Amino acid sequence: MKLYFMPGACSLAPHIALREAGLPFSLVAVDYRTRRTAGGGDFNKISPKGYVPVLVLESGEVLTEVPVILQFVDSRVPQAALLPTSDLQHLRSLEWLNFIATEIHKSFSPLFRPETPTSFCVPGRLHLCRRLSIVEDYLCQHEYLMGGDFSLADVYLFVLCRWLKDQDMALADWPSLHRHSETIGMRPSVQQAMGREGLL
Repeated sequence: MKLYFMPGACSLAPHIALREAGLPFSLVAVDYRTRRTAGGGDFNKISPKGYVPVLVLESGEVLTEVPVILQFVDSRVPQAALLPTSDLQHLRSLEWLNFIATEIHKSFSPLFRPETPTSFCVPGRLHLCRRLSIVEDYLCQHEYLMGGDFSLADVYLFVLCRWLKDQDMALADWPSLHRHSETIGMRPSVQQAMGREGLL
């Protein structure tokens, strides 16, 4: 398999997941500005969406979107229990993945765009804070998003929380989120992935 990534982008989540699962894969860096791959190829020809992550399977099929790739990785190595297997708990994990993708990830997106009006940034950050506070309240009483068990939802949340400093926001303002990020950041798979992306 081949994972197309941008250092520190949301593609870090599937990168970590592949390492958690122990699956063989190769990495291809994509330049944020030019959308050219490390080998000089046109990334838009690989995925017309134009953004990472993109996972190319052994069959040549292409998968995109963080929650989908995380579920795919889990399905390849079910014995690793990277997402819960019981019906209700599995649905709860998908509930978190969707909340993180639509309410947190997409709340960050306009804040990174240079064309976003300055007048939007203050209410945009307040909206993001309200969403993070929902997670903070939950993590006040639970070690991980799935209660006492680590899952790939925790990985996705960890990756997005790293972006707070880029918005001049302090993760320490959410003590439980900060504790959670510290815990996830210590995992060998996270350290390996961040080292490979030059983020340590």
